Amino acid sequence: MAPAAASTARGRDSIDIQGPKGVMINGFEAWGNPDMDGLLLLSIMAGGLVLIGMVENYFHRRALFSIKTRIHVAGTRGKSSVTRILAAAMNHAGIRTAAKTTGTTARMITPEGREIPMFRPTGANLIEQKRVVAAAVGMGADAIVLECMALQPALHWVAEHMLTRATHAVITNARPDHLDVMGPDDTDVARTLAAIIPPGRSVFTAERRNLDIIRDAAADRKATLFDVTPEEVAAVTPQDMAGFSYKEHPENVALALKVLASLGIDRQVAIEGMWRAQPDPGALNDFILDYFGRRIIFVNGFAANDPESSQTIWNAAVARHPGVDRVMAVFNLREDRPARTLQMVNDTDFWKDADKVVVIGTGAYQFIRAAAKKGMDPSLFVDAADERVEGIFEKILENCSGSNLVIGMGNIGGFGLPLVSYFRNRSEVRGLVQ
Repeated sequence: MAPAAASTARGRDSIDIQGPKGVMINGFEAWGNPDMDGLLLLSIMAGGLVLIGMVENYFHRRALFSIKTRIHVAGTRGKSSVTRILAAAMNHAGIRTAAKTTGTTARMITPEGREIPMFRPTGANLIEQKRVVAAAVGMGADAIVLECMALQPALHWVAEHMLTRATHAVITNARPDHLDVMGPDDTDVARTLAAIIPPGRSVFTAERRNLDIIRDAAADRKATLFDVTPEEVAAVTPQDMAGFSYKEHPENVALALKVLASLGIDRQVAIEGMWRAQPDPGALNDFILDYFGRRIIFVNGFAANDPESSQTIWNAAVARHPGVDRVMAVFNLREDRPARTLQMVNDTDFWKDADKVVVIGTGAYQFIRAAAKKGMDPSLFVDAADERVEGIFEKILENCSGSNLVIGMGNIGGFGLPLVSYFRNRSEVRGLVQ
């Protein structure tokens, strides 16, 4: 029988060797056919990538579960501070703890308190948490505190259930920020943040307004909820706050105390440990500068970039420094955050009584244009979007006379942090006490 006839007789699933042309499968030539070659190669590559992912996930899980205590910190404001004070207190109490904060600049904090900048050749990526966990294991850490770096709702789930597997989840608060991603309002923000609650574990929060949402999510996952009450915040005394070298918030301290108590750490030991925490580069501080007859009090509130937090900082700064001759707002704005810029113009009015508003950053034009549409006097604004940090400093000086309170808000990125450094290096830093 001829080869072709034999093939037909054996049916459609037969395979014949056709010499140099390759292999016939179901009547199609596999080897030697460019389309089939590409499909086969693609299948092999996809299978290889899946296999590599499975192996990588196995080693990550093994490293992760070798760390007894894993704390995952999320929230709108205060994540970096809570991450830092938790790690400092735990190390002070004898629990060898590593931490990673995104904050103003992403850093890993060793159990000895050394800060290592995160190397990000392709930008921020959730996968970097794997490197942090592996490094923590290499340092002999018994505990790790990770600041959640996710924004997208789905990525909060991935950050927890694929990368962290926390024993303790911490949600500092849920405020109306990143509404273009998490919104449209703060209830949606709360639902997004609740994605980090680990099933059957513990979740701690200082959130009050959207507490029911977090409570429902915890109940759904059979997690135990520990919420910080107003009475517990009030129990944080001025003496407790006096040891911080920067302005810490009682809500953050009360929340950290609740987590640390669950680990069996004595309150006074916890407080003394928190005092050892190094502040985030964007931490709230007052910088006092006397410059050729002008006294300037510069308040770094850049890191609190949602309207609610910005208003809190503004009101506290104005109350802390009564009797100044002039009050100035400095807004650092990002062109890629138009929703936040419009929020600040349309949903707030606390800054509109300022003597001057200096606007910097790529979103300056959007801000001034939106304010003009609201009928605000254009002469109120000083556009310093095209200035470098030295020029921004000079613009501020030009609009100062006598005693001046200058409050920075909006965003710590771009020229925010360099401007803070510029004032810090020329000023007396005043640690703030509640």
